[in-house]
Amino acid sequence: MQRTLRQFMERHVVPRYHDYERIAATGAYPTEVVEPLKQLAREAGLWNLFLPGLRDDEPGTRMSNMQYSPLAEIMGRVYWSAEVFNCNAPDTGNTELLHLFATPEQHERWLKPLLDGSIRSCFSMTEPDVASSDATNICTTIRREGDEYVINGRKWFTTGALHPNCKFAIVMGVSDESPDAPRHQRHSMVIVPLDTPGLNIVRNVAIMHHHAPEGHCEVTYTDVRVPVSNLLGEEHSGFALAQARLGPGRVHHCMRTIGQCELAVEMMCERALTRRAFGKHLSDYANVQDWIAQSRVEIDQARLLVLQAAWKMDMFGNKAAHIDVSAIKLVAAQLQTRVLDRAIQVFGAMGITPDTPLSYLWSWGRAMRFFDGPDEVHLRAIARAELARARDNLGATAAFYSTSH
Repeated sequence: MQRTLRQFMERHVVPRYHDYERIAATGAYPTEVVEPLKQLAREAGLWNLFLPGLRDDEPGTRMSNMQYSPLAEIMGRVYWSAEVFNCNAPDTGNTELLHLFATPEQHERWLKPLLDGSIRSCFSMTEPDVASSDATNICTTIRREGDEYVINGRKWFTTGALHPNCKFAIVMGVSDESPDAPRHQRHSMVIVPLDTPGLNIVRNVAIMHHHAPEGHCEVTYTDVRVPVSNLLGEEHSGFALAQARLGPGRVHHCMRTIGQCELAVEMMCERALTRRAFGKHLSDYANVQDWIAQSRVEIDQARLLVLQAAWKMDMFGNKAAHIDVSAIKLVAAQLQTRVLDRAIQVFGAMGITPDTPLSYLWSWGRAMRFFDGPDEVHLRAIARAELARARDNLGATAAFYSTSH
C-alpha cells in the first residue's frame, strides 16, 4: 500500500501541486484540481483508508490505525492531499462520530455521502470567549423547544466551513444548563446543515497571516433551529463524544506532520549540498550538520512513538491509549516547529517566502500546538498519569537510598 500510494503521489498529486497553490492564492478552493484526483484515488483503491470499522458495504479499504499511519505520513508530504483520498480532517473525525453514533436516517443523509466523498463537513466546538482547551467551558446553548433544538453561540476555527462541498457542521453546546448538572454531562452535539437560517460565517480566520481556502472560520449561531432527530448520540453525552473523536485524528495529524518534517529535511539537505557561503558548501559547516542529524533522530523517535500509540489503540482501544495519544500530540507539534525552523534557516530569506512550502509548514506546526489541545493540557495529562503510577508504588525505590548516614 505504501508503494502504491507513493507512486500515486508522484504520478498524479505532486504534478498538480503548483496548480493547487496558484488557485488557492486567489482565495478560491482548487476544486478543479482535487476532484479529478479523488476519482483516480478511488479507482486505485486508495479511499477511506483511515476507518478501521469500515463495513463491507461501505466504500474504501479497511485498515488498522497502525497500518494507516505510514500512509498518512506519505500524504502529509503534500499538505492538502489527504482530501484526495477522502482522509482529510475534520471529515475523518466526523465520519468516526457518525459511524459510531448515527441513526439510520443520519447514516443515509450525512454519513453515506461523506464516505462517498461527495460532500464535506466541519466541526464547531472551539469558542473565542472561553478557554476551549477545557471543553466544559463551552457556553454555546442547545435548548430543546418541542421537536426542535435552538442553538445560540459563537464559534471559531470551524475548519472547512468555506469548502464549496461543505454541507453540515457538528455543533457542540450546553444542553443542560442546571447549576447542579455534572460538568461532563451538560453538553450535546447536533448536526446543523450550513444553509440553516441563523447560521452565519463571519470570517475566515488567518493562521499566522495565512488564509486557508477551505477556511478556519468564525461562525455565529443565532436562534438556529434543527429537528431533534439531528441530535448525535444521546443528549448530554457531547463531552464523551468529543473525547471519542480525538484519538484517531491525533494519530493522523501526527503522522502527516512527520511526513512534512521528512520533506523539510530533504529540502534542507539539498539546499545545504548546493548552496555556498564563504567558500564552502553549507553542508560543510558543523552547525548545519548538527541540525540535519538532530532532525533525523527526532523524526525517527517521534515516528516510533506514534506507531506505538496506534498499535495500542488497535490492541486495547482508544481509551487505553489516551496518555500515549497526548504524548504524540505534544511531541509531533514541537517536532514540526523545530525541524521547519532549521530548514528555514538553511534556506535563508527564501525560507520565509511562498517560494517554498517551509514557512506554511512551520506555521501549521505552530498552530498544531493549540488545536486538539494545547501543549500544556497534554503535559498535565502525562504528568498526572506518571504521578498516579508513582503513588500506587510509593516506596518502590527505597532500596536505592543509602541508610548509612
